[in-house]
Amino acid sequence: MERRELLRLLASAGALPLFAPLARAAGTADATGGDNWQAQFEAASAPWKTGFATPANDLPLTRATVRGRFPDAVAGTLFRVGPAGHDMGGERYHHWFDGDGMVHRFVIDGADVRHQGRYVATPKRVAEVRAGHRLYETFGTMPPGGESPTSADSINVANTSVLPLQGEVLALWEGGSATRIDARTLDTLGVKTWRADLAGMPFSAHPKVDPDGTAWNFGVSSGQGLLALYEIAPEGTLRRAAVVPVADMPMVHDFAVTERHLVFLMPPLVYDNKRKEAGSTFLDAHVWRPELGMRALVVDKHDWERRQMLELPAGFLFHVGNAWEEDTPRGTLIHVDYVRSDNTDSVFISNREVMRARRVRGADPHLTVATLNLGTGKATQVALAQEAEFPRIDPRRVGLRHRQVVHATQIRPDLPGFGAVARTDVETGRSQRFSYGAQAIVEEHVFVPDGKKPGWVLGTAFDFGRQKTVLSCFAADHLAAGPVAQATLPYALPLGLHGAFVPA
Repeated sequence: MERRELLRLLASAGALPLFAPLARAAGTADATGGDNWQAQFEAASAPWKTGFATPANDLPLTRATVRGRFPDAVAGTLFRVGPAGHDMGGERYHHWFDGDGMVHRFVIDGADVRHQGRYVATPKRVAEVRAGHRLYETFGTMPPGGESPTSADSINVANTSVLPLQGEVLALWEGGSATRIDARTLDTLGVKTWRADLAGMPFSAHPKVDPDGTAWNFGVSSGQGLLALYEIAPEGTLRRAAVVPVADMPMVHDFAVTERHLVFLMPPLVYDNKRKEAGSTFLDAHVWRPELGMRALVVDKHDWERRQMLELPAGFLFHVGNAWEEDTPRGTLIHVDYVRSDNTDSVFISNREVMRARRVRGADPHLTVATLNLGTGKATQVALAQEAEFPRIDPRRVGLRHRQVVHATQIRPDLPGFGAVARTDVETGRSQRFSYGAQAIVEEHVFVPDGKKPGWVLGTAFDFGRQKTVLSCFAADHLAAGPVAQATLPYALPLGLHGAFVPA
């Protein structure tokens, strides 16, 4: 797409690529009902609710208690981020994804592990802390008397994922700019502007980094039906950016890359401008339209004008594991593994009700492998037996043929989230797992390479029985044997979302 056309489309998208103007009277309540969520949360007796509580302040660098020794390959820093500022001024957000982001670093060196956590000082958080109450709408909450946002970045919560890049860490959200974080102090350095005409454009939370260091990402401009594409060189400079139109724009959280393609699985959860204009939250402006099926948009990496749309059975997803392609006599096949649910209960119900410390079970997500035939235009998929979320692979295999996916698993009827970490072979379906026990909620675990050795699995879990967060390291080929090393913090962290490991 020519630069002139890109600028025209960006200008037509306006200052708010994600959120439409608020069409509600000041002081109206959230459509999800009532303003007593904070009281309900405080009155709840669920022992796991600390995982959704709000830390009053930043968390200074603190030494953990370590059992065992973390392998040399795991010497470095695990960065994580997630929603943490869930309430302010007696008002509680109505969705887990709304909370102000807190970025964490676990500095690992053998038998020494230290943790630090700091709120990301976004313009939104700075303004609201100064005011003492919420000022702006978020993904799933309309605070009473809220102000219309002046830009996407005025409501940026920087709470979803991180991207280490050239000595900094980018804290990522869905609807606006990445936020630059100092990797050594966790100081907030301001928004990342890839190019002046791209200021404030959505830069999504799941960039993919090729083995050669090239980073790819996207952004969704829901109101305008546009998909932004980014290619970033290994040295951190923008190579290309463009926007492409997508009819019936859905909620897209993640994507995959292969050697030659970008792959977007698009669930039939479609944005409706009229709902937004009538005063719905951004989440509630989406409509479930299963008749559209799950669309798979495949974009040529080198020529973004070459695009193909295929269709899978309707389903919902947050996360993709990996994709790879092979040339066959029947055409190019793209294999992509992702976490599929039958419906949208997780985003509309489960992740809302935890804000009141209520466990409401939705459709169980399962690891699923889809095959897209670019020659015939047909797509098929097979669901594996494993319940799953937060899929991660060996970062050296991004876009290449892989077999092993690390993921959370083990859904319990009485607890939110998952109780175990697993490593599953997506070709055979064989899986091994380690359960953290009846009083733990598992967070995302990442794969850490170790030369030609099998590598390591590193991740955190909330032990609500002890009200502490633990960081564990497993031998990737002996996951079921349990952790080879474990660091226990003297406190519990709010449950977070995604992270990245940076070797020393």
